[in-house]
Amino acid sequence: MTPMQALLIFVVAAPGAVFGLLGVLWLAGYGASERAVARLTALTFSSSMVAVATLFWKLAIQNSGAISVTFGNWFAVSDYHFPLVLMLDRLSLPFFAMTVGLAGLIGEFSVTYLHRERGFLRFFLLLHLFTFGSLLAFSAGSFDLLVAGWEIVGITSVLLIAFFQQRTSPVENALRVFAVYRASDIGLLVAVFAIHQWAGTTSSDHGLPAVTPAQATVIGLSLLLAAAGKAAQVPFSGWLPRAMEGPTPSSAIFYGAISIHAGAYLLLRAQPLIAQSHLASGLIVAIGLATAIHGTMTGRASADAKTSLAYASLTQVGVVFVEIGLGLKWFAVAHILGHAMVRTLQFLRAPSMLHDYHKLHSAVGGEFSRTGQHLDTLIPERVQLWLYRWSLDRGHLDTILDRLVVEPLTRVSRLFARLDAIGGVPAASTDEAPVALPRAAGRGTS
Repeated sequence: MTPMQALLIFVVAAPGAVFGLLGVLWLAGYGASERAVARLTALTFSSSMVAVATLFWKLAIQNSGAISVTFGNWFAVSDYHFPLVLMLDRLSLPFFAMTVGLAGLIGEFSVTYLHRERGFLRFFLLLHLFTFGSLLAFSAGSFDLLVAGWEIVGITSVLLIAFFQQRTSPVENALRVFAVYRASDIGLLVAVFAIHQWAGTTSSDHGLPAVTPAQATVIGLSLLLAAAGKAAQVPFSGWLPRAMEGPTPSSAIFYGAISIHAGAYLLLRAQPLIAQSHLASGLIVAIGLATAIHGTMTGRASADAKTSLAYASLTQVGVVFVEIGLGLKWFAVAHILGHAMVRTLQFLRAPSMLHDYHKLHSAVGGEFSRTGQHLDTLIPERVQLWLYRWSLDRGHLDTILDRLVVEPLTRVSRLFARLDAIGGVPAASTDEAPVALPRAAGRGTS
């Protein structure tokens, strides 16, 4: 094993090891103090940043090839095998560095932000687990391993939305997000199965496997379903404002920087394959445009800062999807990096920004000049009112998700619970009232 391979393994494994250590201590009844957790987190991400800088120097400055580490197969059945391969190339390196840098920043910020919070240790456990899942997804040398990181990111996202679990609203909204994730992740599983079936392997460390244009269309559309769900693209955008129930630091790193861009990374990783399908590429552009328009209009009608920032993120990710669909791969990567940095800063500064806004509002006499007046002359008043009502209801996407995603999955889950009870396995929810999911009128809050 070369030194570069060892550094790659260290960066990926370090946050996972810290999560395991803190988790075992917590289960054993030895909860670490805030100071110990803060120092361990700072040490982990500081050393990881040094390792990432070394890897960047090796790949970018010395112009060397990809760094790959193969651990063999997790399991193999007949012709099917699950390869364990880590790979760092010019595409995954920027996402790798962004994840480590921003996770370290969020960790440092959260030490003060969550000081004496009852869930302090729980937050940092989930932060390290999320970072491990993100690094695993970005450095996966096969789509099989990418699924593992993808699911870890999803479950930590749901748990952090429900972080303030003493209130019912965060838990209900976390369940809604979980339902949307489950529905859209079917696309990723179908795509991986199809690649195995048609190409025999999902490894990408030596380039994507070869498939026909028709097969590329099926795979591309399946990946688009998964990417759209994770990135809250239309028609899945309704869950994003509900995700603002979590702490501000988790909103920053999930929906301002890393998790919101995981879908874009998936499409970028499969971009050569998607380029073979005009249908898949065209749908990516169409969904991105629809999301950018929806995010712009709805964000202007939002009543709180975090929701407005969430829709601003949605708009930019929609534009990124358009760039990917048009084949502007490296333009999209640069856009993602710039957007992640700016949006993280805006989320973290949201509370103090509101304070500054009120001071400025008072200083100018209580009135700001109106914006968007040029639109008043272009759009009839009746159309303006209709667009405002449509934006205020967030494009009716909550209702669509309720009827087509959340409620069907809830019914299926209850059916399986009854089947378990018939088979003699007691269902966990039989003695408890089921959690009522919020209706379309409910909104996530900041």
